[in-house]
Amino acid sequence: MINHKENQNLWKKDLEAYQSPSLTKSWWQLINTIVPFMILWFGAYYCFTISIWLTLLLTIPAAGFLVRTFIIFHDCGHHSFFKSPMANDIVGVITGLLTFFPYHQWKYEHSVHHAGNGNLNRRGMGDITTLTVDEYLRSPLVTRLLYRLYRNPLVMFGLGPIFLVLVQYRFNRRGAGPRERFNTHLTTAILAGLVTLGCFGLGWERFLLVEGTILYLAGMAGIWLFYVQHQFEDSYFESAENWDYVTAALQGSSYYKLPKVLQWMTGNIGFHHIHHLGPRVPNYNLQKIYNKVAYLQKVPTVGVFSSLRSLRFRLWDEDKKKFIGFKGATRLKSNARW
Repeated sequence: MINHKENQNLWKKDLEAYQSPSLTKSWWQLINTIVPFMILWFGAYYCFTISIWLTLLLTIPAAGFLVRTFIIFHDCGHHSFFKSPMANDIVGVITGLLTFFPYHQWKYEHSVHHAGNGNLNRRGMGDITTLTVDEYLRSPLVTRLLYRLYRNPLVMFGLGPIFLVLVQYRFNRRGAGPRERFNTHLTTAILAGLVTLGCFGLGWERFLLVEGTILYLAGMAGIWLFYVQHQFEDSYFESAENWDYVTAALQGSSYYKLPKVLQWMTGNIGFHHIHHLGPRVPNYNLQKIYNKVAYLQKVPTVGVFSSLRSLRFRLWDEDKKKFIGFKGATRLKSNARW
């Protein structure tokens, strides 16, 4: 692990050479993502007359390409996909329509997440709601029940995608500026128009089956990726006075080691620790940095199967510096901690 106190500029130098986007690579990524997505979308639509099961089968890879589209949208939000800020914003708005996210609102909330990842005093926007053991035990019964409901996998990954698409990002956040408000309303209006046009022009049953299933599957995958890359056992959470940006990136963001096909489909987002350390690095350069810089390989690593353990983690124990489940909190209370 890098000693950031002794080498506070080392990581900046290591990442500097990889922060410049390649116009060729960016455009090629747009082509090899959007084109297959559209082919699979219409393939699923036209296969409806052959077999509904074939349609549903094609929505699975289509959802994968929509996740990859979201990674492009995500990089545009960091202004790391193109050198031009305007190009990033234009492509970000367009890919936002494909993924059903208002670009400027999501961009702001995600920047807040990056600025305070793991900071216990800056929770509440752009992250998975996480309570400490002390906060949970001190909370009223209703709050504890709602938190348990929120952290239930069936709710988070089952209802979560529906809530994101239909509710959360259809309204402006409090304090949003004029451009952000306009973009949110315009995105919702355009999406409403496109959905209406699709329902009337393509048939509402077939259109909603294809579009709804793809959005739902992609939403589940997106929430899971975001969840598992911060909600692992020995993660990092500190109060503001003890919080450190580099430590939060390298210890509070996991390296999610995925099979090569899934790594490609998810735009290298598994190298989440590197992304948090250098958000201006384009997704297609993350693997290169990992291969070259030794200390970036010595970070919390989560595999496909080991990541399933994170479903048991519910609360952050400030004393043990680790996630525990609700049963663990109950034992703490019964042991006269309170």
